[in-house]
Amino acid sequence: MRANPGSGRPQARDLSSDGRLRRRPLLKIAAGVGAVVLAATACGGGSSSEDGVVELRFSWWGADDRHAVTQQVIEEFEAANPDIRIVGDYTDWSSYWDRLATSTAAGDAPDIITQEERYLREYGDRGALADLSQLDSLDLSKIDPLVAESGDMDGQTYGVATGVNAYTIMADTEAFEAAGVEMPDDDSWSWDDYVDLATEISETTDGEVVGTQSMAYNEAGFQIFARQKGESLYNEDGTLGYSQETLTEWFSITQRLLEAEAQPSASESVEIEALGPDGSVLATNSGAMAHFWTNQLGQQTETSGHEIELLRYPGESTEDRSGMYFKPAMFYSISAGSEHPEEAARFVDFLVNSNEAAELILADRGLPANIDVRGHIVSQLPEADARSAVFLSDIEGTIEDGNPPPPIGAGEVVNIIKRVSDEMGFGDLTPEEAAEQFTEEVEAATQGG
Repeated sequence: MRANPGSGRPQARDLSSDGRLRRRPLLKIAAGVGAVVLAATACGGGSSSEDGVVELRFSWWGADDRHAVTQQVIEEFEAANPDIRIVGDYTDWSSYWDRLATSTAAGDAPDIITQEERYLREYGDRGALADLSQLDSLDLSKIDPLVAESGDMDGQTYGVATGVNAYTIMADTEAFEAAGVEMPDDDSWSWDDYVDLATEISETTDGEVVGTQSMAYNEAGFQIFARQKGESLYNEDGTLGYSQETLTEWFSITQRLLEAEAQPSASESVEIEALGPDGSVLATNSGAMAHFWTNQLGQQTETSGHEIELLRYPGESTEDRSGMYFKPAMFYSISAGSEHPEEAARFVDFLVNSNEAAELILADRGLPANIDVRGHIVSQLPEADARSAVFLSDIEGTIEDGNPPPPIGAGEVVNIIKRVSDEMGFGDLTPEEAAEQFTEEVEAATQGG
């Protein structure tokens, strides 16, 4: 996420009283997971103890603070639902998917599963997830229409969005000031402006502050770029929806930034990427811009100790159409093998529809997907999350549509784009060759959709 630019636009505006983000129709896991998921559907999680209390397992990923908050949410739910006990099953992102695949393979899938867009179809298509629309205990009527159908596939609802995010550019206002460079007008800046600005920052600071962090490690950036040209990363049927010309142009921007030393060198970028968000050029005060999701603004602000602003992507007004979109931050799903799907649905209903849960979770899983709940907690958000809420409200009117669910195998794409970007950064591939290799590997990973 990026902060509001210092381009004369108000830095903070009141969100609408109901927290609404305007409506608009929304339109690898570990290798071998497909087979293991199939094996799981006949088995089930959940159990009933001798005292009649139903015990359910809930899995999620994240850092320690998320674990602590989630445990508080569980305690609130159990206090109001003494016939259900929730057992937490959590780990960090890097090991979550292998662990989920393994437990599912063993017929021991968690009853309630935190899912991510890239993997939802992987499990849903193979019958490992329950159709949430068929569970009486879960009310989906208040979910923001912008993301309400994001977990639907082939007429079934495999996931309900926890909240909404947008992929943006974050800008360090102090870094811009140190370079003597004005913040861009993100209502009108182009991709050439972005390259020129990053180059100017590196040059005026003699490289002490680099213009921007590499944008080539996350396919979300290319997704926006392609949408601006009327294309997309994936089509509705899961096939690739972009031209090689567009992808080559995308890699060429990174090539220009590397050649101008407007972004870290290839070896430095590898190190930065390995460190995660805490090692970003913003977090370490070594750069002026970086690409993140809106729910990461608080972390980047806190780690950097600087004021970070959110910027719209370049090209939103200069290309064929706008490309930014709302992404479900995560999904809550229920295992098709759960022995107690209605009890699991009661817990998911509490997570997405209760003010009590939202007051604890706040924007950790994106701004709440339930419109009423979002409005309830807006005034309680930390300053950075409140600014993210305003930013999402600001861009809402420019968002034309959403993206179809990624195809099976899409979880591998982030690794592919990192590998290809590194090879190009080290000079082993031209942008044209990088585009060709990326497409070949993604087609293989997704089996052409």
